[in-house]
Amino acid sequence: MAKQTAAEPAQRRVQSIEVGFRVLRVLRMAEGPLPLREIAARSNMPPSKVHLYLVSFVRENVAYQDVKTGHYGLGSFAIQLGLAAIRQIDVVSLAADTLTSLRDQTDCAIYLSLWGDRGPCIVAKADGALQGAFAVRLGYILPLTSTATGLVFLAYLPDTETEEALGAQAAFEAAGKRGGGASRQETAESLAKEIARVRQHGFASTVGRLHRNFSGISAPIFDYSGRIAAALTLLGPTDFMTGERQRGFSSLLLEATNSLSQRLGAPGAAAESSEAA
Repeated sequence: MAKQTAAEPAQRRVQSIEVGFRVLRVLRMAEGPLPLREIAARSNMPPSKVHLYLVSFVRENVAYQDVKTGHYGLGSFAIQLGLAAIRQIDVVSLAADTLTSLRDQTDCAIYLSLWGDRGPCIVAKADGALQGAFAVRLGYILPLTSTATGLVFLAYLPDTETEEALGAQAAFEAAGKRGGGASRQETAESLAKEIARVRQHGFASTVGRLHRNFSGISAPIFDYSGRIAAALTLLGPTDFMTGERQRGFSSLLLEATNSLSQRLGAPGAAAESSEAA
């Protein structure tokens, strides 16, 4: 039995299963089937030991062995297991505790938004102590270019999915103007720069756009396919979210979205464990 650290819960563990998962993690990260020696090297285990695990995994269809090359890859049961996990995940339910935890840590309002046919829609929220009378209701469709949430979806969704909602918003804004303002080209260039910043930093931030006295920070949550599944947004008073506090809130938000992405199976959301048994 592996030695238990003080930080670990007092639970009994099956070490052989944990060691076996080191082999499965190597197969999951591979681009295709691998030879035995390569699997052993990547899992930091002797080939003879890895072979014993692979024989059992092949027998249970968790892995398969190519009859021509002798290489090993993930089997049909591993695929079925992954699909079952996907079916059981609901991002709204999964994020519920995260919303209240972030609200309690920051005193700011926290919103979870999903993409709809007209743009980002708020589907869950935790109202903050510092938002005063300003609150965004559930079901509200957020503007794309003037909110941190909207910018996150513009940055990570394909253009083909956002162009219709973006065009509708542009037409609505144009109808409300009497003339003047930036040209269409200047607006497009400015938006492109903002989207590039979101992709560079991994989150979007806005000041005084949805409401002149409030600032927003939003970050994406990714699913198992690497696609954006939702956006998590923090909204608080502009004079409160400044300097070191704003940087701290951004870090908290990114930690939360990375954790949720990991739970959804997003590629690269968390580092793989490579500790020896």
